[in-house]
Amino acid sequence: MKTAFLYAGQGAQATGMGRDLYEKYPTFKAVYDTADRIKPGLKDIIFENKDEVLTQTENTQPALVAFAIGVTKLLEEKNVFPETTLGLSLGEYSALYGAGAFTEETALKAVAFRGEAMKKAGKGGVWGMSAVLGMEPSELEKICEQAGCYPTNYNCPGQIVISGEKEKVDKAGELAKEAGARRVLPLKVSGPFHTPYMKSAGDALAEYLPTIDIKPLRVRVFFNATGDDGSVKLLTDEKAKITDLLVRQVQNPVRLENSLTALLQEGYDDFVEIGPGKTLSGFVKKCAKPLGIKDFSVRTINTAEDIENL
Repeated sequence: MKTAFLYAGQGAQATGMGRDLYEKYPTFKAVYDTADRIKPGLKDIIFENKDEVLTQTENTQPALVAFAIGVTKLLEEKNVFPETTLGLSLGEYSALYGAGAFTEETALKAVAFRGEAMKKAGKGGVWGMSAVLGMEPSELEKICEQAGCYPTNYNCPGQIVISGEKEKVDKAGELAKEAGARRVLPLKVSGPFHTPYMKSAGDALAEYLPTIDIKPLRVRVFFNATGDDGSVKLLTDEKAKITDLLVRQVQNPVRLENSLTALLQEGYDDFVEIGPGKTLSGFVKKCAKPLGIKDFSVRTINTAEDIENL
């Protein structure tokens, strides 16, 4: 078996996520406690989510990465390790933790910084994001150019997310439906992520990331900006290259479909989704179908029961 860990991004968050893991496993509890120290009040935000504050990007990002780190540590205790890691958007920071590039504290501080920078970049705008189903990428790219918005997530065959100013995203959605899109699903979003509107966040990360410790990778990471391993060598100081990929990621499209397709073609047959949620598991199945690949497993690890059943 060839195992890949898949880490969820924004949108996967859920009120109370990890509560059962927090109560049962001291290892997981320690991660949430560390995250709460780095961002005071984060545990209450996760467990209570008063006024839906968990959906605010400055809270969502450290919350999801704390969850991912805690689950990764529990998997390690069960001797479950990846040969490659891959994260969707924010999940790339969790993937870098899983590959050994970040320590727990470094990852949590980095995403707390990233969340604030992205919040600032989107401040004052009225933003939209929609998932467009059933269109060829080239057709949708032309529509986005016409409407003045951007394709931002190439998730799997037949699903592309578009983002930008809400009025322009809505216009692109109308044009997509007229052009034969099967469905256009508006998504809840607090900023124009993975678009040029995030340039100031990218600039902030370009200054911040060189100041933190980024260790050599122990296993491969597939990066969003390139859809492959970014030519990042293992067990080598690649801090500058990883920094560049993370800066590019925040303001450019996520090439998830390319990454999942490459992993399937390389013979990866054991996908472990570290959520919460099962979104990435669905993307794996949709990427495998046109390849005719059926012999693989997808596991989601969200709860204490999932850990016990390993």
